[in-house]
Amino acid sequence: MPAFHSEIEEVSRRVGNMAILPLRTKFQGPAPSIQIDNDIIDESLYYFKANVFFRTYEVKSEVDRVLIYVTLYITECLKRLAHCTSKAHAQQELFSLAIAKFDIPGDSGFPLNSVYAAPENPDVMRQYIQQLRQETGNRLLEKVFDNADDKPNKWWICFAKRKFMEKSLSGPGL
Repeated sequence: MPAFHSEIEEVSRRVGNMAILPLRTKFQGPAPSIQIDNDIIDESLYYFKANVFFRTYEVKSEVDRVLIYVTLYITECLKRLAHCTSKAHAQQELFSLAIAKFDIPGDSGFPLNSVYAAPENPDVMRQYIQQLRQETGNRLLEKVFDNADDKPNKWWICFAKRKFMEKSLSGPGL
């Protein structure tokens, strides 16, 4: 069974070889904020539980590179959420993770430099990835803490130890 790919059509804006896709977001960044039913973050969250089991992933478009990054970031978020005892604590953890220093394609610490091209404008790439990270964290928080008892959903947290494509954004061994 092949991995799930994005159903979003190609767009004209790119940074490196990653598509800059419109998002349903309130965060500032290079991605335009529009009201749509299904954006790349929704797709990433929807396909996460299936895609996370794959060791390889065939990149078919620039949109798939965004899906890969968001999937890897969801895994990092779940690692943090596994240690949170309340939604308020989880919100603080995900906010600090989103704005923490992170590597972008072309940096020596980026785990998938073979799949991503170094951007001509690293500042735009950093802003776009940070915008993706902030919005993904907010939406994941609502899925993981969707119940009234202020406890994380075990059916999301159980994926915290999984590694999509055997990679991690936090580096080797983490």
